[in-house]
Amino acid sequence: MLRRRMLIMLGVVVLVVLLLAGYKAWSIYQQIQQFSAPKPAVAVPVAVATEQPWQSRLPAIGSLKALQGVDLSLEIAGTVKAVLFESGQQVKAGQALLQLDSDVEKALLGTAEADLGLAQVEHGRGSRLVGDQAISKGDFDKLAAQLKKSSATVAQLNASLAKKRILAPFSGTIGIRQVDVGDYLASGKVIATLQDLSSLYVDFNVPEQALPKLAVGQVAQISVAAYPQQTFDAKISAINPKVDDATRNVLIRATLPNPDSKLLPGMFASVQVLLPGAKSQVVVPEGAITYTLYGNSVYVVVAKKDAKGESQSVVERRFVETGEHRDGHVIVSKGLKAGEQVVSGGQLKLNEGSHVAVTADQNLAPAQNSPSGAN
Repeated sequence: MLRRRMLIMLGVVVLVVLLLAGYKAWSIYQQIQQFSAPKPAVAVPVAVATEQPWQSRLPAIGSLKALQGVDLSLEIAGTVKAVLFESGQQVKAGQALLQLDSDVEKALLGTAEADLGLAQVEHGRGSRLVGDQAISKGDFDKLAAQLKKSSATVAQLNASLAKKRILAPFSGTIGIRQVDVGDYLASGKVIATLQDLSSLYVDFNVPEQALPKLAVGQVAQISVAAYPQQTFDAKISAINPKVDDATRNVLIRATLPNPDSKLLPGMFASVQVLLPGAKSQVVVPEGAITYTLYGNSVYVVVAKKDAKGESQSVVERRFVETGEHRDGHVIVSKGLKAGEQVVSGGQLKLNEGSHVAVTADQNLAPAQNSPSGAN
């Protein structure tokens, strides 16, 4: 009985072990089948590398300056009698802008003009008398000197009166006024700014190595933060004949038409000088480039046959050399040919040899995203 019971227990143990081994073998088989099954294709957008003319540009940073600009101020002190402009007003050259109290100077001028009139009469009478030898030549010289002195006094007072008012030195837009009627102004006090906004200067610096590429008359495209979607065309009007000793840069000035007065002096400007000689370059969207510490790369879509002999689209990672970036595109100078399809998004989902389902990149123009042979 004891022996029979032991045999039964041993049989049960062996049966349990066989069942566990069978379950484990079945699990391993299922995992093998799962891993050996083909992975589903990854849907990715693609774009076609195109060869197109690419005009080189020289980037720089500059600032806008008025064609003519001045802070209006007084040469002499005085009390404001009249303010003859409004803030933001368009003024003409020679237009009166401000008048100081000049009653004292006008009274002195009246006295001086009376003295001048008397001196002119006495000088005329003396010229006749000296001809008749009724007075000496010395007395006549005194009359002539008095006439010149009276004339100088009148001129001096007229000049003082002129300094009691401010005239617009050129046509332009006047800024916010800083004075009111009745204010006492010290000499040199700025009352407003006057800017000629019909055209602007764009001053920027370039390295001395770039100097052979520049010439007067070249076009420079200007963009400012206030109007990020617009560019403004300027032309180089002057090149400084000296290189800065400290920075080794050359100051360049371009002239920018500003008929709508949209741009203002002092604005920060991004400058792109168009260089002559456009060259054909292979161009891809910026999103197609994967940037790493080991180099820049793209995923190129290629056709490859699977184990059943059917053609499918897979990707191969290819390291490339990139160049200038512009308007969402980048030059590929090495590693890619025109006409090849590159993945333009979702690269994190891919590995070397991944099976992909190609879709057109909706963010690109139709000419840029026409994939052929998509699987």
